[in-house]
Amino acid sequence: MSADYYYTIERSGSAEFKDRGSRFIAFAFPVSDSTGFKTRLHEIRTEHPKAAHHCFAYRIGTDSNNFRSSDDREPPGSAGKPILGQIDSRQLTNVAVVVIRYFGGTLLGVPGLINAYRAAASMALQTTPLIQKSVEIIYHLEFDYTIMNQVMTLLKKYNCTIRKNHTEMFCLMEIGIPKAVLELVTLKLREIKGLELKETSQ
Repeated sequence: MSADYYYTIERSGSAEFKDRGSRFIAFAFPVSDSTGFKTRLHEIRTEHPKAAHHCFAYRIGTDSNNFRSSDDREPPGSAGKPILGQIDSRQLTNVAVVVIRYFGGTLLGVPGLINAYRAAASMALQTTPLIQKSVEIIYHLEFDYTIMNQVMTLLKKYNCTIRKNHTEMFCLMEIGIPKAVLELVTLKLREIKGLELKETSQ
């Protein structure tokens, strides 16, 4: 993963792996925060209430510190870590994978479980395209609406993301500036008369 870009998945994908009667159904999907993940996990639990286990892993953000995995009552290390390993082996972030298991009556043992959860996660991730996105630095802008066109033209030219936009007498905007063009864009924004620019702590 480079300093300026990261890789994630474009849309949700799913796949099924079978071993000795047990069915492992994997759901891979993009996430931006833990709240969004919890919402999707709840939906999957609701859709599959009879599944014996709902194991998962996710990684969020570009600092590599926001991740979690769960074995959901499977033997420790047999489900969550193999799932996370598939996310990390592809150098992905802002990605979650939930693998549910319908027990088939035969115990697979820890090696068998590791293989099953790893295979299901890998298959689900292969069903959805990987995309490269810019790492963005968040800034707040404040300016008079009369220079809106000038600001918007600049943001569009350098593929900045408008995260929040509030317009009354003054325009208040939260934007994401791609790290690769950060110095150039902030320089050009500061050249616009009447615009206040402030980096957030986010």
